Amino acid sequence: MDFHQYLRVLSRRWRVIALVALLGTATGILASVAATPEYRATTTLFASLQGGDDTSQLNQGNSFTQARVQSYADIVASPEVTTPVVKSLELKMTPSELGSRVSAEAPVNTVLVRLTVTDTHAARAARISNAVASRFAQVIRELESPDGDTTESPVRLTVIQPAAVPSAPSSPQTTLNLALGLAVGLVLGLGIGVAVETVDTSMRDSKALAECLAAAAGPPVLSSIVHDSRAARRPVSLRDDTHSTRAEGFRKLRVNLQFAEVGKRPKVIAVTSPLPREGKSSVSVNLAATLAEEGARVCLIDCDLRRPSVHSALGLVRDAGLTTALLGKAGVREVLQSTGSFSVLTSGMIPPNPTQILGSAQFASVLEDLAEEFDHIVVDTAPVLPFADTPAMAHAVDGYLLVARAGRTSKSQILDALGVLERVNVPVLGAVLNAAPARGDGEVHGYAYRYQPKPEPSGRFSALVSARLSSVVPRRGSSANGHSANGHTEPVSAKTRS
Repeated sequence: MDFHQYLRVLSRRWRVIALVALLGTATGILASVAATPEYRATTTLFASLQGGDDTSQLNQGNSFTQARVQSYADIVASPEVTTPVVKSLELKMTPSELGSRVSAEAPVNTVLVRLTVTDTHAARAARISNAVASRFAQVIRELESPDGDTTESPVRLTVIQPAAVPSAPSSPQTTLNLALGLAVGLVLGLGIGVAVETVDTSMRDSKALAECLAAAAGPPVLSSIVHDSRAARRPVSLRDDTHSTRAEGFRKLRVNLQFAEVGKRPKVIAVTSPLPREGKSSVSVNLAATLAEEGARVCLIDCDLRRPSVHSALGLVRDAGLTTALLGKAGVREVLQSTGSFSVLTSGMIPPNPTQILGSAQFASVLEDLAEEFDHIVVDTAPVLPFADTPAMAHAVDGYLLVARAGRTSKSQILDALGVLERVNVPVLGAVLNAAPARGDGEVHGYAYRYQPKPEPSGRFSALVSARLSSVVPRRGSSANGHSANGHTEPVSAKTRS
């Protein structure tokens, strides 16, 4: 992956990355809170060699002491040192446990020994450190003295800096744990984001959908419909917000659909999708409204006899509809309902055999009859992959419109649905990407505007305009000089300009 691909992952998966980074930071904070504070107390000892009067002996003694000091650090945690300390201080721990809390270091080219004790109590850490230093110095004198006579030991360890009570704990280091948790969380989050992006084959934007269809020699992408959280409450975009980006997406679909088949313009268009909840019914309703916007006679038929939804979106009656007419209980025109701009034939009662009904000659006869009266017929169908209803009506439609939902419909689902539709020898006119991101989709451009009619002039300005117009535009029933038939002057309002 190059730098731009990583930026794309950040822009698409930032929620996952932020969540994992937040969890890492929280883990660092919890680790600091849950950890028991520990204090470190350090005692510094100076090693010196007894005897030696001339310079040569002093130099030899200094070299001897530096070599010895490196070995002394390994003796600090020995039982010879810790056992007496445990007894003298009456510590509630074993000598080995005390040894695990004691450490020593001897800086190179020095004769210093720094002895450090770690404990959960500050005062006790200082007390133990000083006691261990005192016992350690005694043990070294015993080891270095000939015949066990400590008074003649050539090496002496002197405490030059006793341990003080530490004012702050040495661990946990909250700032370090927080920074480490954040760094680890960011790395893990980015890794998870890259992994999810790699295995995610859903159609993220219109470019991905176009590449998927082009690889299968499929139809073009006719339009991208931007996501609108208010779409459920405002199902007809052209009616509720006619100048929105979403409404312009449906207008673009209408224009491109008219040129999808040059030889024969499709009249009966079936709108479907690979799986449920991808927005095919919403596209069907708005496509019918868009076609009717040009003054054409449009009929929308709800042929999703599994889970019809057109009636609820438009606030119509479902019980009397398509199946009512197919059963002969009423004529087709008797169950047609109007939304104002286009007609709707709802599903009617849900039958037990939708596939047989939609594949029957009677269904084809109903569509043929409606096609003689209307300029366009939009058919909302069931999803392609779960059911055989949509391919069964192939003999009655002129073409299919395939709807995919951004971020949900996968590449394999698109190809499978396309394969099913192509086997019935009815053209797939094109594809529509529904719920496309408002940003990051090359087919979506933010040039929408809000229409606001210009208010009528009022006050002194209105009176001035009326006076000007009255001098040049006579009212109906007035003479050319602005006088009425009874001789009174009648000023002309600005509304009479039309």
